[in-house]
Formats: sequence, structure tokens, C-alpha cells
Amino acid sequence: MARIRLNLLITALAFYVSGRSVSAINVSLPISAPGGSQGLSPTLLSFSIEQDRWPDWTGIDERNEFTHSALLNYAALTGQPPNIRVGANSEDHTFWSPTVTIEEASFPPPNTITPYPEATSITVGDAYYSLSRFLPTGTRMVWGVNLGADNVTNAVNMAKAIVGAFRTLAVQLSGVILDRIEVGNEADLYKNNGLRPSNWTVQEYVADWENVAGAVAEAVGINSRNDPVTLQGAAFAGQGFTPREIFDLGILNSAPGKAISVISQHQYSAAFCNGGDFPLVSFMSKAAVRGNLTIFEADIAATNSKGLVYILGETNSIACHGAPGVSNTAGAALWAVDYTLQAAKLGIKEAYFHEGVGYKYNFIQPITLNRSTVDGSTLDPPSPPHVQPSYYAGLLINNFIGNTGAAQLVELAVNDPNVSGYAAFEHGRLVRAAFINLHAWLTSSTGDRPSVHIDFNFARGATADSQKAVDSFWSSATAVARRIVIQHADDVANLTWAGQSYETPDAQPSGVPVFEPVDLSQGIDLRATEAVLVSF
Repeated sequence: MARIRLNLLITALAFYVSGRSVSAINVSLPISAPGGSQGLSPTLLSFSIEQDRWPDWTGIDERNEFTHSALLNYAALTGQPPNIRVGANSEDHTFWSPTVTIEEASFPPPNTITPYPEATSITVGDAYYSLSRFLPTGTRMVWGVNLGADNVTNAVNMAKAIVGAFRTLAVQLSGVILDRIEVGNEADLYKNNGLRPSNWTVQEYVADWENVAGAVAEAVGINSRNDPVTLQGAAFAGQGFTPREIFDLGILNSAPGKAISVISQHQYSAAFCNGGDFPLVSFMSKAAVRGNLTIFEADIAATNSKGLVYILGETNSIACHGAPGVSNTAGAALWAVDYTLQAAKLGIKEAYFHEGVGYKYNFIQPITLNRSTVDGSTLDPPSPPHVQPSYYAGLLINNFIGNTGAAQLVELAVNDPNVSGYAAFEHGRLVRAAFINLHAWLTSSTGDRPSVHIDFNFARGATADSQKAVDSFWSSATAVARRIVIQHADDVANLTWAGQSYETPDAQPSGVPVFEPVDLSQGIDLRATEAVLVSF
């Protein structure tokens, strides 16, 4: 085994060092955390699940082992499973019934644009919410309640069923925890989707939310943001309504508003609702990632000024389940790394990547699929549960965060329009750095694959480190690198993380781990369409 490991390592090193079309950049790495470093949550990478297919994710009579295994891989890296929010569009089409055991749902027929459409109506019973027990121990959850129907009785019944499920012995023994209730999904779109009049305003939203959420909070005993279960506010589809507007309208002074602990907004980089052509090259853009997130800076600041936490409660690449050739590709994995770490840099505590069954942008496909996610054609044979390329993004991100609970992040200045860099610190000291090369190397690309050479320049951080301390770091530090290796940005499979594949029947890694020793005085090479994590 030792000889196999050595041979693999030598092969890997030869492969990277022999890079061609190499350009060089110098990156300054502070050895101690600079001022303004952002704390990294162990659940920075979390998931939002479309409510209509929730039982498929969890299992009904027994847990879905594939889902459980895929989530545990992430939990093992940070010590905490990803948070799970269940809701989204079908949140506002769900009704509780005492005569339904788990779920009854009606789905429209599939089509080439939407091979796995969302349910138009969903009726659930108490056992639906008790399926939460099948998630990994320690999972914290956000459950959505229907505001769109404007039916206080139904909203209260849903909330009672949710809270009641988490008081059952089975859920309590599972160690899965109810954290928040969200009343309404993307209410700023109600005037467009028929749930409210076309002239519905943010003022009317605040009054409506206070009425329904107030009844929900009173019914289940939620009184303040310090309670064990609190309310999640806003959940807007971007900038249609904003947290700043509802703060100015006094929502936080209302009884339910005093129970809001977290403000959520949603963001996608485009929408595939009616089809369209989305070039992968333009999507893999360092500038576009920043442009799609900095629009929230004022809302983040306003939220933090109120003592509340700000999250992206639903996000992913391209709305309406993703676009083929973009959302389901290896390039999207690199986008997700840069996007998530950039969000953390801006003060966004968590990013909930939206998932369904058969969605193109899924990290995880939890059940066997009988039709194509790309065009709805019949699959013969069917496609068993599997991870998609973006799953590899989570492996790098959670390794970057680490398991101490003490990590902080800064973005590094990288003078290359395609390359992003971030550093992680623990207890004030540099421990890891991540670099993402978003230059798209496609199956149609010709010539030599470009590469960037990164030279490290270690520097003092915010604390009064002497040059002696920097010299000491240089002389004593050792480093190893692990990579997301991709053949082409438009590939939909065959990625590896640190030499291992997770495209297995049980989401467990196959292959021998590859840790590359890094000579800090020589730097590293990073190919187009690749990401690397350097651990010091």
C-alpha cells in the first residue's frame, strides 16, 4: 500500500509540475488573522429541500441511507451536519389534514424544460414532519409554513404539527433539532404568481405576515428571539421586498417580529423557468460571483445592526431547478466554492443550496431517477442515487472550515481575473488557503491547458507580528495540498477530491487519498478549471 501511495503521489506531482501555458502570480498570505476577518460557521454550507418531495429525501419506513451517508460525509469534516430547511415554492401550496398520514401530492406532467415539476397541491399529516428523525444526529432544521394561502387556521395547524413532531420520543431520540419556523416563501413574488393581487405592497405584506405569524407564534409558544425555537424572517426572492423596508415598517416591534432571530434572502444567478441558453464560460466568472452577492451588502449591514443573523435561506446556480450544461457540470462545483466562500466573506452566515428530486443543480440525487434531469427522456436503465459535481464543492468548503469551530476567513488579493483565493485562520493563526481557477477548460478547448503558478508571500497580519515571526513561519511551516481535479468544465461526472471519487453507490469515497507536499518557497501550480486547498 505504501508503494502504491508513493507512486500515486509522484505521478500527481509530475502531472502538476509539468504544467504548460503557465502564468505566475504572487499572493500575500497573512500569518495572523487581519482585522475584519469573518467567522466561519460549521454549517456555512447548508441545504434547502423542496417540501413536496421531502419523504424521498428522508425515507418513510426507514431512513434513506444514501442521503444519510452523503450528509454524514460533510458532518465528519466540520463536526456538524448541514442545516436543513424544508420549504420553498411548495411551502405555500401545503395544507395540513388530520386524515392524511404522511403526504398526498398532485404533480403536473413533466416536460423538456422541467422534467421534475413541483407539486401544485400538497396535503400532509403529522407523520410527514416526524420523518425529520431520519436526518443525521445533530441536524438543525428550519420548517416552512404556508403564508400564500392567507389561511390562519392552516398555518397554525402546520406549525402545531411541526412542533408536535419534534416533541415525539422518536424525533427527540434522533437528536435532530427544530431551530426555526419560516412563515411564507418569497412573498415578494406573490403578486406575480396569483397568491396576492398584482398591486400588493410591502406594507400589506408586513400586516399580513404579522397576522399569520402572530397566530403561529402564539399557538406554539414562540415569544422571543432567545427561545429554543424562533421565527425566520423575510425569505424574499432577492430584492423585490428587502429587510431594510420591513425594518422601517416596524415588523421587529410586532409580537411575532420580536421572535425573529434570522433574516433570510434568496439568490440565483439567472433563471431557466422558460428555458434559454446559459454559456458555462460566462457563468464561471469571478466578477459575476461578486456582483451577484454584493447587492445584499446593505441588507446584511441592516440585519446585523438589529442583532440578527443574515443567511441566504435558498440559493443555487440558476433558478427553476437549474440549466443543463451549467448547473449539472463540474464548472458549477468551482462556482459553488467561490460563491460560498465569497458569501462568508460578506458576512452571510449560511448559504442553503436548494435541492429537489431530479433538479439539475442538486448536490445529491437521493433516489433512483427514471427520466433524464436534462430533457425528461426515459432513462434505461434508471439512474440510481448519486452525487453530482457540486457535491465536491462541499468537500473542499468543509475541509477549509475545519472542525474546531474557531475558523475565520479573509479573501486574498489575487491579481488574476479567473483566480480567487481565501485564507482560514484558527485562534488567530493561518491554517489553510483555498484557490479556485475559474478559467473554463471545455471538451471543445484546444491546445495546451493553461495553468497559473502561485507564489506565496507570507506577511504580518493585524497583530504586531515581527519580521522574526514571519521568518519563523517560513522556516517551520510545512504544507500539503488537496485538489478538486476536473477533466473539463462541462463534464457531468468523473471528478475527484484529493484523489478520491464520491460517485459511488453509497456516497463513500473510493480510491487512495492524495496529499501533495508543498514546498512553500516554490509555490504551486493550479490548472484552468481546478481548485486546491493548501493546509499549513
